[in-house]
Amino acid sequence: MQFDLPTDRVFAVGDVSVVLDPSPHPFAAANVSAIEAHWEVAKAANPALFDGEVALLSSLSLRGDDLVGRCHIVRYATFLYWRSLRPIPGAGHAYTHAMLVSSDNALVAIRMGPSTVNAGTVYFAAGSFEPVDFPDGKADLEANMRREVIEETGIDLSGVPHERQYHAVSKTTGTVVFRRYFLDRSADELAEDIRRHVAAEDDPEIEGPVIIRSPSDLPDRLAQQMPDLIAWHFSNPPER
Repeated sequence: MQFDLPTDRVFAVGDVSVVLDPSPHPFAAANVSAIEAHWEVAKAANPALFDGEVALLSSLSLRGDDLVGRCHIVRYATFLYWRSLRPIPGAGHAYTHAMLVSSDNALVAIRMGPSTVNAGTVYFAAGSFEPVDFPDGKADLEANMRREVIEETGIDLSGVPHERQYHAVSKTTGTVVFRRYFLDRSADELAEDIRRHVAAEDDPEIEGPVIIRSPSDLPDRLAQQMPDLIAWHFSNPPER
């Protein structure tokens, strides 16, 4: 099967092997006119959108404990059109979450800024895989996490202790692969650092930090994957 994953539950992942196929994605090739028309509407509604390059899956499955997939680089316009139709056979989305854990065991998430396609939504700093994330033809999850976290929050994950084990959860919106990173500052200190980073940016991607201190401390406008990740964190003591 093109997409064969357990859904709506967190599961452990061994190796992650998502390879880049240089050929056009069949979904993109089959929907050229519809993609362009959808992009024109989206761009008119939000002129800040940029038609860059992102990865869209053509397959993703669990083989034993290993996550194995294939993706293709597509226009952001193609990704947005896919989003408007999902779920559909033959095309899907995978991304990462560096789950930031403060020294007082709170989770440090972010709320997306008003000029982004996910404006107001709360999740962990993240972004789609881009061409730079495939240095040897295989997705580099750790590099993707570091890049997205420092761009959005100013926090550098280089050298930050983290769990060895990856976990994942698959939803109709896509599949997120995540692991916990353990920071040496309190949630309040980290939130202040992130607010300073946002204030210094000319065009910040995020509105600001969101601190989650317990499984019942759920902010409004959580992304679909977040309740499962929050519940999992607070019911599974960290392995450092």
